[in-house]
Order: sequence, then structure tokens, then C-alpha cells
Amino acid sequence: MQEAITTTGWKQSIEKFIALPLIQHLLVVLIVVNAVILGMETSATLMEEAGHILHWLDHAILWIFIGELVLLMLARGFKFFKDPWCVFDFIVVGIALVPATGSLSVLRALRVLRVLRLVNKVESMRKVVAGLLHSLPSLGSVFGLILVIFYVFSVIATNMFGPAFPNFFGDLGMTAFTLFQVMTLESWSEGVARPVMEIFPYAWVFFIIFIFIATFVIINLFIAVIVDSLNSSSGENESTGVITNELKMLRQELAELRTELGQKKRE
Repeated sequence: MQEAITTTGWKQSIEKFIALPLIQHLLVVLIVVNAVILGMETSATLMEEAGHILHWLDHAILWIFIGELVLLMLARGFKFFKDPWCVFDFIVVGIALVPATGSLSVLRALRVLRVLRLVNKVESMRKVVAGLLHSLPSLGSVFGLILVIFYVFSVIATNMFGPAFPNFFGDLGMTAFTLFQVMTLESWSEGVARPVMEIFPYAWVFFIIFIFIATFVIINLFIAVIVDSLNSSSGENESTGVITNELKMLRQELAELRTELGQKKRE
């Protein structure tokens, strides 16, 4: 029993040490510095002048990250892999340990994924990601609506403009790509709409209706769903915080009542 208590004690000590604000802030700084180093390594001039220093700093920071993960795994055991954020950190850091040679050379470029560890370290970023994940079911419905709209307008545009403009509307896939360009408003007027209007003068009606539905309505619907999800997630966090505070107050009151009862029994 004493050994179990001792084991739990040093594990809690490790958890408390890593959770210290100073340690967490230091890790955030190291993540940012590592991101800057990885960006500097893309410069041939900088690599010629200080490449060995950049490599040394990159490896030093990497070993600090590895040390953090090892300590967390010692403290939590298999519970470490039950936390999605810990698994994410483990994969991102682990990628850097895979030999980036031959067919695996692409993994060297993936080292920049370590920057994403900021999401785990910064509470506000973590809340935003949680809100986005919470909105995925609703976003799926919006995405399905976009597919339906694209399919309908692609079939119409292919039948109407395909014979005259096979490069833009030759088949369903090509038409969908052209309509995607129109939806993003990237040179849609000069590049797509006006050439079509030279042969089909009333084609502007089609493009205006499509832009109004696809760009203004659907994109705003996307934003509305995400904002609503973020607000709901914030509300849930606030409710959880209120419940936690109430539980703490109840525990404190119970402790005081026990103390009073103990004193009365002694009297």
C-alpha cells in the first residue's frame, strides 16, 4: 500500500511540474522558435552561413519535446494514449524521429507540423478547435447542400454552354471546376462570364443567381454554423465551470459541518 502511494506521489509530482505555467510558457516559446528555425532552413543563404547552428538548435528543441512526452508517459502510463491531444503530440514529434531518406524524405517537410502543438498548449486555440470539431455534423449538412447546388448548376451549365465552350463546360467535372472558380470570385467576370455572354447575352442571369446562392448564402451559412458551434461550446465550458465551483463550495461546507459535528461530540 505504501509503495502504491509513493508511486502515485512521484507521478503527481511530474504532472504538477509539467503543468507549471513557467514550463508551459517555455514550451510555447520553444515551439515558436522551432517554427522560425524550420522557416530559416528553407533559405539557401542562411543554410550556407549558419546551417550547422540551425540544425543543432532544431535537434536540441526536438529532444526537449521528446523529454516532455517521456515524462508525461511515465506519469500517466497507458492513460497518456487516451488523451487525443497527447496522441497528436506523440505523432507530430515522432515523425521527426523517422529517418527522412529515400522514399521517406517527404517526412522531413512534415517537421513543420510541430508548430501545430501550439493548439494543445494555448487554451484559446484548443477551444476554437473543439468548437470546429463540434460543428462538423452541421457542416456536413451544409456541405451536402453545396454538392446538390453544384450538381444542379453543373448540369444546367454543361447543357447550355458546353457545345460553345468545351474548355470551360465540356463535361460535368470541368463545369464543376469552372463554377468553383466563379464561386471564389477569382477572375470570374473577365475570365468566364464575359466570354460566355458574347455568345449567350443573357448568361449573366445564370452567373448572378449562382454567385448569390453559392457564394453569399452558402458561405455565410458555413460561418453561421461555425459561430453557433463556438458559442455553444463556450456555453458548455462556462456551465461546467459553474458546476465545478458549486461542487467545491459544497465540499467545503461539508468539511466545515464535519468539523462542527466533531467538536460537538467532544463537548
